[in-house]
Amino acid sequence: MKTSQAGTLESMDCLVTLTEAPSGAGIKIEITGASAARFKSAMEKKITDTLCELGTKDIEVRVQDNGALDIVLGARVEAAYKRLQKESVK
Repeated sequence: MKTSQAGTLESMDCLVTLTEAPSGAGIKIEITGASAARFKSAMEKKITDTLCELGTKDIEVRVQDNGALDIVLGARVEAAYKRLQKESVK
């Protein structure tokens, strides 16, 4: 299973880790960190929307959040996804 990451553990950022999942597994999301308790549902929606826009349906997502804004979270998910696709081509 291939894995990729994007982001940092700095304040106002997040570390996103994506792992390939078998076909039919769906999108599985795990969020930990500063904003997880308060904003988990909004973060899950942003992650799911971003991945759907990128055309994936089967992936595992882990996010270690340190107060990242919505736009930062989306950018980190997109960057990690593109890195994962680049690895898959090799």
